[in-house]
Amino acid sequence: MLAHLPVLPIIVPLLAAPLCVLLRQRRLALALALTVCWATFAMTLMLLGRVLAEGTQTYVLGGWVAPWGIEYRIDTLSAFVLLIVSGIGATVLTYAPLSIEREIRRDQHYLFYTAYLLCLTGLLGIVITGDLFNLFVFLEISSLSSYALISLGAQQTRKALTAAFQYLVMGTIGATFILIGIGLMYQMTGTLNMADMAARLNTSDGPRTVLVAFAFLTVGISLKMALFPLHSWLPGAYTFAPSVVTAFLAATSTKVSIYVLLRFIFTIFKPSFAFEVLPLDVELMVLSLVGIFVASTVAIFQTNIKRMLAYSSIAQVGYMVLGISFASVTGLTAGIVHLMNHALIKGGLFLAMGCFALRLGSTELADMRGVGRRMPITMFAWVLGGLGLIGVPLTAGFVSKWYLITAALEQGWWQVAALLLISSLLAAIYVWRVVEVAYFQSPAEEHAAVQEAPTLMLIPTYALIGASIVFGLWTSVSAGVAHEAAQRLLEMTP
Repeated sequence: MLAHLPVLPIIVPLLAAPLCVLLRQRRLALALALTVCWATFAMTLMLLGRVLAEGTQTYVLGGWVAPWGIEYRIDTLSAFVLLIVSGIGATVLTYAPLSIEREIRRDQHYLFYTAYLLCLTGLLGIVITGDLFNLFVFLEISSLSSYALISLGAQQTRKALTAAFQYLVMGTIGATFILIGIGLMYQMTGTLNMADMAARLNTSDGPRTVLVAFAFLTVGISLKMALFPLHSWLPGAYTFAPSVVTAFLAATSTKVSIYVLLRFIFTIFKPSFAFEVLPLDVELMVLSLVGIFVASTVAIFQTNIKRMLAYSSIAQVGYMVLGISFASVTGLTAGIVHLMNHALIKGGLFLAMGCFALRLGSTELADMRGVGRRMPITMFAWVLGGLGLIGVPLTAGFVSKWYLITAALEQGWWQVAALLLISSLLAAIYVWRVVEVAYFQSPAEEHAAVQEAPTLMLIPTYALIGASIVFGLWTSVSAGVAHEAAQRLLEMTP
């Protein structure tokens, strides 16, 4: 069984998804999905341990040796991202039953679990595969199931259908760009295996098709990860999707897209092409900094907290991309460790918002008046997550920004370091708006009898928020693995 460990995190949830449809009964589907998600998390934890102890793990599907067959390849970076995605997936699904009871019709619960497992399968497959067309297939699996999950919010508001459709249109454009780029690269190299393609691809004096393929891939991936200004699909999707869906996608989807960008830049095209032949580092730095400030400023003026956190996520994507643009070990470490830190922080914040949605029936800022006194445990979790977004010391967000500022100062870019410090003040403003309303305003009459969130929802919420505090103090694990992944990525350069 251990010999097949690299493929099991894909096979198990993929097979369980149609079983949820066959079972139909929502409690049986929940039991199956929960078991599968936690088993998948255990398997990815074992994979990370094996990679750290033994090095890169490979698995050949069907006995067809690469590059003729499909190869699964797990190095430090992919094992790290696999653990993040599977851990978030298991934690959020544990939170889900009481939340979807209010937000999704009962006769659709088994369909929710089916789409959830398919989305998890797609995201894990993107990370684990070493074949480019296989990556595109998994990308479509995760995208199509994401559209379905977002549309399930239609019970609460019909705007969920509009948001899902807008995401479908923009996602299809991004996927088409990615597929065109993969097709052009296959035309040039005759292979779809990433390692084999990297060896064959001539980026120094090759044809102009290399540049065209790189352009299509960069734009397509940027759209998928909601890099400013290609972010228009994200606010609506996060705002109108069911709370559980928002938490899951916000913590995983854009992170996997950033992983794909890292793979293309550092594994296939190489930084010498992306950052020396082309000025991609400058472009990414400019877009990320503009995105951080624009999205954070827009977040300040939002009246719906889920929408506020959605714009915050666009800004946080900017932080990750900024780390990549430094093209240094410290910068890459910052970008990779923020994949984990932001997943924990934003996942916990959206779970807390799901608790408020359950009790208040709303995520509007005006309806949050005095909720800090009515739901103190939930609100405290939200405050801790907000401190992480700001980057207050002893939180995981501080670790990310410390590495980013260090990377900027290593390059002598003190202006960038100063901008990072200023951006934290913008985050403090929109976090404070919620704190002020929750603690310093009197509760509305209709919410006078509001009770604390159920324990079964608070435990997963505090699991993510607590983990963000733990990894803000115990940095040797998260930052240590991220540092090793960054080193190995840069070692791939010629």
